[in-house]
Amino acid sequence: MSDFLDSIVKRAQAQKKTIVLPEGDDERTLAAAQRALAEGIADLIILGDSQAIANSGYDLAGARIIDPTTYEGREGLAEALYEARKHKGMTIEDARAKLDDVLYFGVMLVKTGIADGMVAGACHATGDVLRPSLQILKTAPGAALVSSFFIMAVPDCEFGANGTFLFSDCGLEVQPTAEKLANIAVSSAGSWQKLVGEKPIVALLSHSSYGSAKNDDASKVVEATRIAKELAPDLALDGELQLDAAIVPSVGSSKAPGSPVAGKANVLIFPDLDAGNIGYKLVQRLAKAEAYGPITQGIAAPVNDLSRGCSSDDIFGVIAITCVQAQ
Repeated sequence: MSDFLDSIVKRAQAQKKTIVLPEGDDERTLAAAQRALAEGIADLIILGDSQAIANSGYDLAGARIIDPTTYEGREGLAEALYEARKHKGMTIEDARAKLDDVLYFGVMLVKTGIADGMVAGACHATGDVLRPSLQILKTAPGAALVSSFFIMAVPDCEFGANGTFLFSDCGLEVQPTAEKLANIAVSSAGSWQKLVGEKPIVALLSHSSYGSAKNDDASKVVEATRIAKELAPDLALDGELQLDAAIVPSVGSSKAPGSPVAGKANVLIFPDLDAGNIGYKLVQRLAKAEAYGPITQGIAAPVNDLSRGCSSDDIFGVIAITCVQAQ
């Protein structure tokens, strides 16, 4: 276990929250739930067929198992969903039907305060996980948009915060505008501070450093940096920077002399989803990094998506992170 995850687990144990896991028919989810319960990081609600879960072979003593089809509070959830969405034309019959979807059911447990957060996505697409969250929970106060990030813990790495980085956005915004990129940078700094507890040093990445290339893609990052500095003038933030200039001190001093960030960055903001998604997977697979995420930021309550290629250890880590976000 990385130092980062060890710290997150201890914080989760110190103030347990209730997390709903809608994918009770997924073995990785059940294995992660067994570990989460054994280590005491969360109170868990698992959705699914109670008999099938009981016969799964996993020790889930202490978890609350809810079958959405027979749940005694189902009508109350339907009425709450109807009230939240009637302005969009939803009828009570529509609301009852929506609760057949475990993701809508799980989000309504969060909405009504029965759960503090939700972790899903082991066998659902990102859009399916986030759609009910955005429709029902909506964005957090002050948040301009919802985006995502990964915490990357790279072994034997001298860069970042002892090898720990935040990468954003790697899961949601495909082609963010300069304004969106700026907001992602500011939100990511806040997420880093909350989860890692160290000063965020934010680099907006590009194939260009300080004007070494002149084109629309580089210009977007330059503009995003300008906007981000207006939004958060006290934040250690700079761009546009190439990756090596952002994290390697000798390269940073050469390519971006005088930068308050170059060579020291721990929060890396990618210019688009292609770069972010490829970047985190390269580091995960080639550097054997632990990759926790995609973690969402900007939703009114923590709902976190999983990669469908995730392991039970990945799910355990995201459960712990979701608990800390909910504290």
